[in-house]
Amino acid sequence: MNKNSEILKKAISGSLKIVEQEREREIISRRFGLAGPKETLEQIGESLSITRERVRQLEKAIIIHLQITAEDNNIPELPPAEKILVRNLAEMGRVAKLSALSDKVYEKKSTPEERSGINFIATFAKGLTVIEENDSYFSAVGIADFGTTDALKKMVDEIVGVIRKNGKPMTIDELDNVLNYEHPDNIRAVASISKSLASLNGLWGLTKWPSVNPRNIRDKIFVILESHKKPMHFSEIAKEIKESEFKRKNVTVQAIHNELIKDPRFVLIGRGIYALSSWGYKKGTISEIITSILTEAGKPLSREEIVRQVLKTRRVKETTILLNLQNKKLFKKIDRNLYTNA
Repeated sequence: MNKNSEILKKAISGSLKIVEQEREREIISRRFGLAGPKETLEQIGESLSITRERVRQLEKAIIIHLQITAEDNNIPELPPAEKILVRNLAEMGRVAKLSALSDKVYEKKSTPEERSGINFIATFAKGLTVIEENDSYFSAVGIADFGTTDALKKMVDEIVGVIRKNGKPMTIDELDNVLNYEHPDNIRAVASISKSLASLNGLWGLTKWPSVNPRNIRDKIFVILESHKKPMHFSEIAKEIKESEFKRKNVTVQAIHNELIKDPRFVLIGRGIYALSSWGYKKGTISEIITSILTEAGKPLSREEIVRQVLKTRRVKETTILLNLQNKKLFKKIDRNLYTNA
């Protein structure tokens, strides 16, 4: 058994003993999910034949009672458990998602009941701060000296604001240059609480940005090409996805190729080799590329210049370009070595 498990169990049971009324112990246990799934105010109220508002009032009164008792050091089983949580939080950046903290404390993938137990202890332990989950924040626990609930939320919002203003993902070091924190690990810890942020390959950005939160195969292809900053063969892209940090990465080479063909962000520049259109590559056949080059030049160009410019956007053999240039329906030779559009 994990060495921390017994200490935490004693802290939970010792804290529940402080709640004298059996009905109140049942309410707080069911609300936090200490012995099963968490239950709503309505569910508990219906089963106990009281209103949801009465359940809410009782829950609030129980927590206040536990907070006062803990403040007065009258829950002897609590300090050892609190020490475990504070020590682990200190190693994690002083604040952490409840799930991450619980996994670290139990040294495994924690169960819902184990996470609920830590949340219960942290709710009234004087050295800890709790953030309840909502649309903006994950359920989290922090060291009280690091910040109150409101202060932690402001920290999260500040980081989100900096990244949003920057307009593209940032590293922790880049954020550290802008923000005033004791250590970069604190920034990483605070950022992890936000539901508005995601991270990938050391970059932090808004969850709606594919570069840090790819939602489909096309987004993952984009991230791979963007991170490598060079054209790649579709089989290389498939290999990189399988070896990546993506959550779902079991994709076939054929699926990768199909998505590359469909998405305008990707341009075929050679046999199976793709690049990003944002790098200046344009879709089209070799003939269409030559036509575009001559049109933009606004004057005849030499064969060597045409070849040079085509090779900037396509990985093909020089002979392939010269063969396309011989198409008299599209191109006209006006001198020994000068060509224009027909």
